[in-house]
Amino acid sequence: MRRVSIEDIARHAEVSHSTVSRALRGNKRISLTVRTRILQIANELGYTPNAIAQSLQQRQTNTIGLVVTDVADPFWGEVVKGVEAVSMHNQKALFLSASQYDPSRQLAVIEVFHQRRVDGIIVGDSQLGDAQMNRLARIKVPTVFLNSQVDHAYPGFHAVGIDNYAGGVLAAQHLWALGHRHLAYLGSTKRPASNQMRSLGFAETLRGYGLPPGALATHHSTSLADDLRIGYELASAIDYTQTTALFCYNDSIALGALTYCRSVGIAVPEQLSIVGFDDVAIAQFSMPALTTIAQPKVALGETAMQLLLAVLAGQPSIDTILTPTLVVRHSSAPAPKGTAQ
Repeated sequence: MRRVSIEDIARHAEVSHSTVSRALRGNKRISLTVRTRILQIANELGYTPNAIAQSLQQRQTNTIGLVVTDVADPFWGEVVKGVEAVSMHNQKALFLSASQYDPSRQLAVIEVFHQRRVDGIIVGDSQLGDAQMNRLARIKVPTVFLNSQVDHAYPGFHAVGIDNYAGGVLAAQHLWALGHRHLAYLGSTKRPASNQMRSLGFAETLRGYGLPPGALATHHSTSLADDLRIGYELASAIDYTQTTALFCYNDSIALGALTYCRSVGIAVPEQLSIVGFDDVAIAQFSMPALTTIAQPKVALGETAMQLLLAVLAGQPSIDTILTPTLVVRHSSAPAPKGTAQ
């Protein structure tokens, strides 16, 4: 079926092509009566505006590029929901791609988005170095970094993130209050900045409580494998003769550790408490349900998209750090009797 054109509407309305074009754009030089009549005819004919032509006129494509590390990661699935909700409400289409934790691939995706003439870009878990940031600065596409893994204090760029240190503090407070005095942190260097801050908040809080040296074991995986596998492998290296609690970088690592414990007969939470980070949907359905530090995932996506829209509109734009919360479920419990010192 042939697409209805502006010429078709002009012929039915018995006006010029330019009059129809102005009326469809809401130009006040066209009387309200004529505009109303033209819009009615356009609806009756089933007219759909040509997005490419509009973008050429407005110098905007009404598209946004979003690059995340891994589309299979349940955390990013929730974040994308937030980004998409705001972009759709503002009539912006979303292009989504993944970098697989590779800074070079991350920049390559951004380059493709630039070639597609997107209006703006949101970069999740950025690991771009100085040379790559300089290239991005030359591209001059409005960009918002979401949960960045490096310092992006460059003019013209903006950021939204979570207070990772505070999350580590919450985990330490919770486990200390339950009487745990021999603990371990299981992390991943795939996300160096957030991993470091969660580990640091956890360790410094425990030291502040008086945890003696050697009572906290810290294990950081350098593998790019799936987080469930990382959690399983890290958990297998722990000495459980004394350790009574694990704090994991994210829920996937925690669930991997939980799977290991089940495979070797370590009872959770009777013998070992486990705390994750993120509060992905599956966390509440694990056996036992996972205690975790919740990120406002949808809100992170919404906030990043709202910030990008403000940048595109030339409005005041302020970087934002959101606060995590503790969600207590069944994978954490008081330390076994006789273990607290």
